[in-house]
Amino acid sequence: MSALAVRHDIGSALTVRAGDVDLVRYTYVPDTPRLESPKPFLHPIRTRAGRVVSLFRPHDHVWHKGIAWSLPNVGEENFWGGPTYVHGRSYVQLDNNGTQSHRRVVDVGAEGERAWFTHELDWITQAGDTVITERRTIAASLLSAQAWALTFDTTMTNTSGREIAFGSPTTRGRENAGYGGLFWRGPRSFTGGTVVTPDGSGGDEVRGRRAEWMAFAGRHDGDDAQSLVLMVDHGANPHHPPRWFTRSEHFACLNPAPFFSEELVVADGATVRFRYGAGVADGGEEEAEALADSVRGVLGEAV
Repeated sequence: MSALAVRHDIGSALTVRAGDVDLVRYTYVPDTPRLESPKPFLHPIRTRAGRVVSLFRPHDHVWHKGIAWSLPNVGEENFWGGPTYVHGRSYVQLDNNGTQSHRRVVDVGAEGERAWFTHELDWITQAGDTVITERRTIAASLLSAQAWALTFDTTMTNTSGREIAFGSPTTRGRENAGYGGLFWRGPRSFTGGTVVTPDGSGGDEVRGRRAEWMAFAGRHDGDDAQSLVLMVDHGANPHHPPRWFTRSEHFACLNPAPFFSEELVVADGATVRFRYGAGVADGGEEEAEALADSVRGVLGEAV
């Protein structure tokens, strides 16, 4: 396998490359409008063969951006984007769209088949208050000629001066809408694709189930090729195994949602850690079990 290389556009973004394919670009200082709760994001994301498996700023949900760490309910603040769900009123646009603001780079590099980027961030409310400080590491690892893995590791510290409850629209009263966390939005052509779980395959009816991992198999326009995107929840994550927010019929998405139906209350000064692995492969749902095993191995090594 070819070694990974990193191109760092200092103060803006990082691109990880394998051979002649840019596997992923991580924009850590975005030019996102306030309404969309500015946050770092991973897009475009490509398979080893160069096929794009992410979508940026779709017209139906402009705050969806490839893969991003997106939290809709951080106390009363919205670090997801767009309106906030208010029980009895549906979605209401409030003055609460916060920003995940890059503070400084801690480490960046590439060695052999692995590349990484660590930085620190401040979570700043629309009113200008810093409520969370974060250290985040994104890493990429080659798995085979057809697959690679991404790991996401975040440590978040409550600096607000009070306890913070992380939640979702479901914890606020909307049934089966527990989204929030590491969220992937797939290409338009993946609409109607297959959600793969350890217990079998399906579609929208899988939403809300608990599992260690889930995957999404979709097809590309143009050459009709198949690609697979998979996410694994680390066993030490809060509320593991999570309930999953996933959709297939209207658009493709995957989200291991740690606050789907249960809030996580973090005391002032306390720290919480989340770790995830994601696999990207050329191929279909029949590759899911093997890809999950490979990603699980990389996720364990990244601890």
